[in-house]
Amino acid sequence: MPRMSMIEAIRDAMDVKLGQDDNVVVYGEDIGYFGGVFRCTAGLQKKYGTSRVFDSPINESGIVGTAIGMGAYGIRPCVEIQFADYIYPAYDQIVSEAARIRYRSNKDFTCPITIRTPCGGGIFGGQTHSQSPESLFTHVAGVKTVIPSNPYDAKGLLIASIEDDDPVIFFEPKRLYNGPFDGHHDRPASNWSKHPLGDVPEGHYTVDIGKAKVFAEGEDVTILTYGTMVYVAEAAVKETGINAEIIDLRTLMPLDIDTIVQSVEKTGRCMVLHEATLTSGFGAELAAQVQERCFYHLESPVVRVAGWDTPYPHAQEWDYFPGPARVGKELKAMMEA
Repeated sequence: MPRMSMIEAIRDAMDVKLGQDDNVVVYGEDIGYFGGVFRCTAGLQKKYGTSRVFDSPINESGIVGTAIGMGAYGIRPCVEIQFADYIYPAYDQIVSEAARIRYRSNKDFTCPITIRTPCGGGIFGGQTHSQSPESLFTHVAGVKTVIPSNPYDAKGLLIASIEDDDPVIFFEPKRLYNGPFDGHHDRPASNWSKHPLGDVPEGHYTVDIGKAKVFAEGEDVTILTYGTMVYVAEAAVKETGINAEIIDLRTLMPLDIDTIVQSVEKTGRCMVLHEATLTSGFGAELAAQVQERCFYHLESPVVRVAGWDTPYPHAQEWDYFPGPARVGKELKAMMEA
């Protein structure tokens, strides 16, 4: 089985679907000849031609708007928004058109589009290249929201997203493109070639949308997280010695509430961890779901650890980024409560 980076796994997923289905097209800003700013589409235009893999104008609403029209006619576009920070001009198209077309047409039309976009910080991108806007899309009925944390899941989830008949927002934590990141920015970077989750099968396979994964089993506390924070949680658990169960949600909408409830009922404690800002982040929804469903099993209040309610800073990036020290401090406090 080959070892791949997340970049290579994402590219391989698009390669598989382009080869299987002539209705799949891939486009976005600089993704054709240049291969994308992170090289996720490198070589695909040369292999499949300029009618299947092509560059778009710098116009996010146009990228998504044309994809919606294509989807209504049976094409399956997989489009790229170069950074999640730039997805806002397309928000009206996503919310008012893509998410509603199945409902308002009484299922006569669907919108089988996948919108890929790199998200999150940890790369000194500052306020306009580091945002995590996933909660804005989980609020919209009719849109699925996916965030993989490793190459194996990235390929399987992206293939499943392209095959899905409804719109999928596919967030890619760019700090994980080349390797897992535990939040210790001052240590040497690791890469996926040395990690078991870098093992990616060749050819077609899928990972179910809407199914979480128990990343690490534990008895003392449940950590609900996704994306880059999976590895921050893992580091905090190792450094504190607390026997925590880490749940990698993988899909935020639809949410695998059964796996969450099963874990929290076992541990009696719950931490919600994400990189996005605290207020109205997806962690608020997770905390509410846990409180409603697991109240009589909880031994302490649900705790949220997240980014601060400020624009993502450049100079103070590691004060903003929820690192293992901050996570570990809260874990210890939970166990003492």
